[in-house]
Amino acid sequence: MNIREFPADKLIERAAERLKSIEQFKPPEWAAFVKTGVNRERVPQQDDWWWIRTAAVLRKISLEGPLGVEKLRKEYGGRKNMGHRPERKKRASGSVLRKILQQLEAAGFVEKEKKSGRKLAPKGASFLAEITKEIRKKSK
Repeated sequence: MNIREFPADKLIERAAERLKSIEQFKPPEWAAFVKTGVNRERVPQQDDWWWIRTAAVLRKISLEGPLGVEKLRKEYGGRKNMGHRPERKKRASGSVLRKILQQLEAAGFVEKEKKSGRKLAPKGASFLAEITKEIRKKSK
């Protein structure tokens, strides 16, 4: 089953629901008060944003891995409103992404490579394969 065949929003939503039940994936205490990047004006409005971002990072690593924190910061960044001046591209929060990668690694879903970041581990690949099977069953 190829992960590229499935819509990203359905896959991420289903994976986030499953990640909530795994005890390694708990947001830190400060997660309720932090912005996800300097380009954002407010904290995330969704209560389960931590699990959604974790599922999105896991999907991104499976598609484009190995990835490190800096590449993920670039990927999840965006334009910052600079008032009357031209907008500028800013990177996402490194701390949020670093903690998510640490949690994924502690759960065994990703593993470190020497210099290029983290890649998908067999446990993470089977986790995503189970979710794609669920989506395929429900769509039939």
